[in-house]
Order: sequence, then C-alpha cells, then structure tokens
Amino acid sequence: MKRDSLLALLASYEPEPGLEAEMHHDTVDFIKRNPDCFERSLLAGHITASGWVLSPDKDAVLLMHHRKLDRWFQPGGHCDGDPDVKEVAIKEVMEETGITDLQALKEGIFDVDVHLIPARKDVPEHYHYDIRFAFQAAEGQDIVLNNESKDVQWVPVSKVQDYHDSESIMRMVRKTSVL
Repeated sequence: MKRDSLLALLASYEPEPGLEAEMHHDTVDFIKRNPDCFERSLLAGHITASGWVLSPDKDAVLLMHHRKLDRWFQPGGHCDGDPDVKEVAIKEVMEETGITDLQALKEGIFDVDVHLIPARKDVPEHYHYDIRFAFQAAEGQDIVLNNESKDVQWVPVSKVQDYHDSESIMRMVRKTSVL
C-alpha cells in the first residue's frame, strides 16, 4: 500500500510533546482515513513535504518568500501522488531554490506540521499535512529563483523570527541546535 512507508516513517518519529505530538497524531489519522492522501485533488487536505536547509556552516537557513502566501517559509510543496516524501522534499528544494547538493542531517523526519491553507480561486481552504526533513547544503551553490517565490535568502538562524515567527517555524529553529 502506498501509505505504508510514510506510516512506518511516522511511527519511528518522536515528535515534541504538546502541539507537534497532536499534529503527528492528526497526520497519522488523516493518512489512515484517506488512501488518496498524496493527491492535491483531495480537497480537505493532502500530504506535503518540505526541507529545512541549513548552510554549510549551519549558521543560516534557506527561506523563500512565497509568492501566493506572501510570507517566508522553508521550501516545500505537494507530493502530487508520490509517496516518497523525502524525495519530494529534495525535489521541491531544488526546484524552488536551485540548491541541488544536499546532505540529510537527520535520519527520518525532522518535524511534522499541520496548517490551514486559505481558499484561493477555485480551491477551498484545506490542510497541508507537512512532513519536514533537515538538510545541509554543500558549499558554493548559487540560489536560483523560480516563479513560486518573490525571493530566496540564507537567513541567519538567530534572525529567522524577523522573517516569520510562527510556532511552526520557531519549533524548527529550536530543533536546529541539536543537528
């Protein structure tokens, strides 16, 4: 079954107590109830994947200013039917930032988040069940913008709250200290 590998990955991941643990539980429940959870056509919500990409010296994180949502986020996106969420995260980082040489900083999942996406045109508001992975970029790579972002920058980890101070982002900042 397409969902088994993600369910196994989630079973081996220990979320932070509290909010992340609740979102982890909600994500597992959502996957079990929805065989088409990887499809963006599932209008209630769908699985997404993203990458928390640290600079070679681990002092900065790669953030993009999302064109549609007009906020700073880590790169990521829809699975579009692909159940290999880690590969989806890598592909999204490459497509949205031009950074192609990445090394995993943690085996398995780095973070799990569930967030509401506002309605837009003919797509109703819906949830993204985001599976996040931590990577380190190799030296000497140039950032390349695509049409999904207004900007992409290396942001010092100590300054991320100046760009986006939501609990979702700040939780990843806290976790960065153990990578």
